[in-house]
Amino acid sequence: MPTANKRCEPRRNCFVPVESKTDSSFDHTQTVDISRHGIGFISCHPHSINEKIAMEIQLDPDRDPVLVIGMVKWVRKLSDSDQYRVGLNYDEVISGSPRRLDRYFET
Repeated sequence: MPTANKRCEPRRNCFVPVESKTDSSFDHTQTVDISRHGIGFISCHPHSINEKIAMEIQLDPDRDPVLVIGMVKWVRKLSDSDQYRVGLNYDEVISGSPRRLDRYFET
């Protein structure tokens, strides 16, 4: 039986590589989708549930990024792969206005 989609908001496809230090837990990571309250990505590294992660989100190339602290909500190993699909919710906006996220997803 298929599982219900627990997402309470629409997500936008967002297939961009994540910039990070070489050999960090984000090396070879790529985003999959993004929403007002979270982001999904594929990683070679298993992340832990409730792991806190700081990340900058570049919504507009002409403006400063939004810095958020997110928390890993779920992790699934991809079949026939050494990669993991990870779902992260933003816990706190550290730099940049939360309203910028709202406006970005309203358009």
